[in-house]
Amino acid sequence: MNIALIREGRPFDRRVALTPPVVRHLMEAGHSVWVESGAGEGAWFQDAEYARTGARIVYSQEDVLHRSDLVVRISTPVLSELRQCPHGMILLAFYHMAVADRVVVDRLLEQSITAIGLEMIRQDDGCLPVLRAVSEIAGQMTVPIAAHLLRSSLGGRGVLLGGSPGIPPASVAILGAGVVGAWAARTACAAGARVTVLDVDAGKLRALMERIPNAETCLAESESVAACVAAADVVIGAVLVAGSRTPHVVTRAMVESMKPGSAVIDVAIDQGGCVETSRPTTISEPTFAYHGVTHYCVPNLTADMGRSTSVAVAQAILPYLLRIGDLGIDAAIERVPDIARGAYTHRGKWIGRGAAESPVTTSS
Repeated sequence: MNIALIREGRPFDRRVALTPPVVRHLMEAGHSVWVESGAGEGAWFQDAEYARTGARIVYSQEDVLHRSDLVVRISTPVLSELRQCPHGMILLAFYHMAVADRVVVDRLLEQSITAIGLEMIRQDDGCLPVLRAVSEIAGQMTVPIAAHLLRSSLGGRGVLLGGSPGIPPASVAILGAGVVGAWAARTACAAGARVTVLDVDAGKLRALMERIPNAETCLAESESVAACVAAADVVIGAVLVAGSRTPHVVTRAMVESMKPGSAVIDVAIDQGGCVETSRPTTISEPTFAYHGVTHYCVPNLTADMGRSTSVAVAQAILPYLLRIGDLGIDAAIERVPDIARGAYTHRGKWIGRGAAESPVTTSS
C-alpha cells in the first residue's frame, strides 16, 4: 500500500502522525511511504531521517496525496486538503465529528473518502488506544498550565500550586476520572496541590484512589460539582463521552461563583467543552476571561508538545496501519472490530457507529 505523511495544516501544530521508526516498520512490511518535505520538522524529525528508512521525500503536498492510497495525520483535515485528496482515498485523523463542520462531512462523502477517526478506534474492552495516547499527555500538560495561569502577572490569584511552609496549596478540582483526569490528578498531587476528582462512576473513582491515594474523590452530582467549583483555584474539565458532544457539567452560574483570578482548563473543548462558558481558543491566544475567571480552551492542546505526542500517536497507530495494509480497507472494516468502530465514512456512505451515528448538521 502507498501511505502518505503530510504536514499538519493548522497553525502552531508541531505534531506529525508518523515518526521515522514507525515508517521503517511500514517499509519493512512491504509498504511504500511518501513523506511531504518538512512534515516532521515541528517535532524535530528531519527529512534525512525519513529518507534513511527508505521513504520517498516529495516536495509538493498535492504530489504526495496523489501517489497514495492512505493518508495519516493528526488534526482534522482542512477543506483545502480534502479538495486535493483523490477519490476513494483512506484518511486517518482525529475528526471529532460531534463538533466538526458539516462541509467536512459533505466533502468526505462526495469524494468517497474512507474516514477513520483516530479518536473512535476502540478495543473490545472499551479502551480507545490512540486517543488514550494523546490523553495521557494532555492530562500531564494541564498542571504546568494551571501553575502558569495562577501567576499574578497573568491576572491569576497568585497562589503557589504546591503551597509552602505555612501557606496552603492551591485547590484543584478535576471533572472526570478517565485518562486525562487521572493523569492530571497524578501530576497535580505530585506538585503538592490539593486535588479533588469528580466523576459519575464510583468504580472509576475507586480505581483512581487506589493509584493516587493523595487525591480526594467525590461523586459528580450537581450540588457537589457546584461546591467543588466554587472552592477551587483551578478547575480542569476532563469529561469524555466518546463520539458525542460533551455535556456542560459546569454551568455559567457555577463559573460566576468562582473566586476572581481562578482558572478553568477545559480539555474537553475538543468535543464541545464541559464548561458552559468555554469557547475554543488557540495556542497563540490560549486564554480569555469571563467574570474574572481565566479560561484556557485550546482544542489541539498537545500540538504544543510536538515530539512526545508524535511518538505516542505513531506507536498507537502502527498496528492498525499494518492491518489495513495487509487486508485492504474493505476487509479491515469487516474483520477488525477496532477499525470498524472508528470508521465514519466509507465508499460515499456514512457508516459511523454508536454515539457517532449520524453526521453533524451545524458548523463549528
